[in-house]
Amino acid sequence: MSSPVYIQIHNQLRQNIEDGEWKVGDKIPAERELANDFGVSRMTLRQAIQALVDEGILERRVGSGTFVANRKVQEKMSGITSFTELMHATGKKAASKTISYHLTIPSQTEVEKLKLAPDEQVLRMERVRYGNDVPICYEIATVPANLVQKFSKEEITTSFYRTLEKKANLYPGHATQHISATKATEKIANYLQIKRGDALLRMTQLSYLQDGRPFEYVHTQYVGSRFEFVFEK
Repeated sequence: MSSPVYIQIHNQLRQNIEDGEWKVGDKIPAERELANDFGVSRMTLRQAIQALVDEGILERRVGSGTFVANRKVQEKMSGITSFTELMHATGKKAASKTISYHLTIPSQTEVEKLKLAPDEQVLRMERVRYGNDVPICYEIATVPANLVQKFSKEEITTSFYRTLEKKANLYPGHATQHISATKATEKIANYLQIKRGDALLRMTQLSYLQDGRPFEYVHTQYVGSRFEFVFEK
């Protein structure tokens, strides 16, 4: 099974950055130029760019273009909590709407983060998460396929962490989290029932089991007016 074209482009663009072809602060070529170089549609090219933006490798600047991102100041938060548990703790009813759910070949970033073999498959889920029927966030979660092959789609999409604990006796341990600010694209705004350009909190999280194995890599965009992070020191 070959990787989707946009993943192949994502990997190549990431490699260009790692090889120093584009340095921090550099503006990358326009989408039209890159689409021509790769022989793909602008829509496919845009998917690859968006994946790199979601990972914090690239950043878009309105009216200026797309640039190699600067390293962000990092702040660690303690603990790891599922979205369902978080909603319950705040007295809200958690719910999810699955937009896409499929097995695929991982991107190079996912291979590295989840410590996978290059040809190992992953399950990638795209979901909108709700609290009391109000959309709170949009997320793309990637997990190793062999970790969830015995679980049903409902068990995974309803409460993945609870399923791991009850069905496989596997317990989440810690997570590394990277948080930054962004604005809603038209697509995300439609999912979250907000306006294009509204403020979002973007978090990339890599979660580990108690035995130290990475098991979930998630990109989440939270509605800024509906969610906040609390740091404890």
